[in-house]
Amino acid sequence: MSAAVHPPSVPALVVGSISHARHAPRRHSFDYAHYQWLVDLDDLPRLPRLLRPLGRFEARDHLDGGRAGGGIRGDLTRWLARRGVELEPDDRVLMLAHARAFGHVFDPLTVFWCLRPDCSVRAVVLEVHNTYGERHAYLLEGAEHGRTELTKEFYVSPFNDVSGRYAVAIRLTPELVQVVVALHREGQPWLTAVARGRPVPATTRNLLSIVRKHLFMTHRVSLLIRWEGLRLWRSRLPVQPRPPHSPEAVR
Repeated sequence: MSAAVHPPSVPALVVGSISHARHAPRRHSFDYAHYQWLVDLDDLPRLPRLLRPLGRFEARDHLDGGRAGGGIRGDLTRWLARRGVELEPDDRVLMLAHARAFGHVFDPLTVFWCLRPDCSVRAVVLEVHNTYGERHAYLLEGAEHGRTELTKEFYVSPFNDVSGRYAVAIRLTPELVQVVVALHREGQPWLTAVARGRPVPATTRNLLSIVRKHLFMTHRVSLLIRWEGLRLWRSRLPVQPRPPHSPEAVR
């Protein structure tokens, strides 16, 4: 029997921070204020007309880009089915992601929680994006208990190849939404990324308050990732070749 989770009410704004700590071959870390959305794929936020530029969710920004129809949920349903998991019509799918804001989105990490009607976990899917316009989805086996491990398969940073294993810890509660991804190689910690925040209702008032503090959030995410990459390149950290990536990873 899968463990049940107790998610916050949605739509919610998950307000907190994102941090990266590189442990090897050179130490480097950063921590930035940050927010994401937590939404139900069957009941996406309907913002007032003047606020729509602050938060849009489009199929083109996730998985197979809506190529075969059915929006993000349609893509996720087909992706899971190809991996032996049947998403039922009455299952609920919660998505933790950045929204498209002011015409731009960059979403380094998206999480999908697929929940049965009793809130037990059918599946958890982690979608990773890189700055080369590629994305890759992982099925988190055993993640209904909050922790799992998987083999790295996707080139994310130009300073890391695709070797190693991830230890993933996730938490979805009314008080805290958190995703921790730690890369290990040969039993040694290599990189740890943490996104955490407190969910608050996505009311117009809360959205305007948060946007005032985090204006152009998705633009800043793109810029900061490139800035940190430039700092690593200037420190002469070797760049690793990028292998070809198949779109079948998100189909």
